[in-house]
Amino acid sequence: MRVLVIGSGAREHALVLAMAQDPSVTALGCAPGNAGTQGVAEQLGLPEVSDPAEVTALARRWAADLVVIGPEVPLVAGAADAVRAEGIACFGPSAAAARIEGSKTFAKDVMAAAGVPTAHAETVDNPAHLDAALARFGPTFVVKDDGLAAGKGVVVSSDLDLARAHAMTLLDGGHPVLLESFLDGPEMSLFCLVDGLTVVPLLPAQDFKRVGDGDIGPNTGGMGAYTPLPWADFGLVDDVVTRIVAPVVAELDRRGVPFNGLLYAGIALTSTGPQVVEFNARFGDPETQAVLALLRTPLATLLNAAATGTLAEQPELDWAPGAAVAVVVAADGYPGTPRFGDVITGADAEGVLHAGTRRRDDGAVVSAGGRVLSVIGTGEDLAAARAEAYRRVAEIKLPGSHYRSDIGLAAVEGRVAVPAGG
Repeated sequence: MRVLVIGSGAREHALVLAMAQDPSVTALGCAPGNAGTQGVAEQLGLPEVSDPAEVTALARRWAADLVVIGPEVPLVAGAADAVRAEGIACFGPSAAAARIEGSKTFAKDVMAAAGVPTAHAETVDNPAHLDAALARFGPTFVVKDDGLAAGKGVVVSSDLDLARAHAMTLLDGGHPVLLESFLDGPEMSLFCLVDGLTVVPLLPAQDFKRVGDGDIGPNTGGMGAYTPLPWADFGLVDDVVTRIVAPVVAELDRRGVPFNGLLYAGIALTSTGPQVVEFNARFGDPETQAVLALLRTPLATLLNAAATGTLAEQPELDWAPGAAVAVVVAADGYPGTPRFGDVITGADAEGVLHAGTRRRDDGAVVSAGGRVLSVIGTGEDLAAARAEAYRRVAEIKLPGSHYRSDIGLAAVEGRVAVPAGG
């Protein structure tokens, strides 16, 4: 099987590393890729990832048997539809189904129809209505960009002025705003492979969005993650699939927009039970890097089964014991304006996945993005996995770089708990 992966981040590096171990894979390509994927897969040019026609032309030219689309932007633009129209199997939802991520208002409508628990929400598209809407929320305000925002379109704050300023910035930019009630309790990310109706969950993970230790500072695309969740009850994943993911998948199918690909449920484990924070239509970053580090089942075979409607025929997933931790090393200036072009030492070491990198003509790896690397540690438990991840982080040198030092720490110390009643 010739597999083409679309994307250039650490998520895609993790995907190609995992699929390179699948004996069914005879050729592996990545477009546009980065300095890390270059060592695992054939690096292919792709001028515009978000252009469905260019993605399809490359898949046809390269004679792909399976296309795996990593980022959300090409999915929302209809890249999976275009690839499938060429008769090529594609892991990724249609543009219509990808609206579950591309429009938070659409997602809320689907959840309401499916009877899925989620935060109360209102959409505001006119500044004149903003203050009255904000008065119906709080004391903790949750303000979201209704569209795609790369994980940075959300403000959660008890400061009304800050919440209002963020909402006005979005509205002034022509973006509708989604106001939500605040959900208490820890959050988890659950990835589910879906082939239209069959749902196969992966290990649950927890990610860290804010830039600084102790969850301070602005939101980012994600500064780290760990899996599994030592504080989660046995049966939690099955409960979330039964009560949340499966009903949403069934509702999308009922609407004539079946979901094929990776459905990512962001869940708040509240005092009244699991509730949806958001849905994404693709593998999350950096949770993917941690989750795939423990997967033993051949990944390309799984993704091809999802793409071809045969997930129900696959055996139960096989996982390595223990835990995995991913720590993101970010460039100076991130999540604002990152500095590019700095030489990285230690980027090609074991357990280091590339995101914002490129390889110069002289062979040096340099920074080329905000989130530069994801560093992975595995171990017999979460404490051991953390120790291994941070040992590897310490060996990386990138001028001005920063990372969180507390990924998974609260879980190791027993400070994560679901509120009573949840």
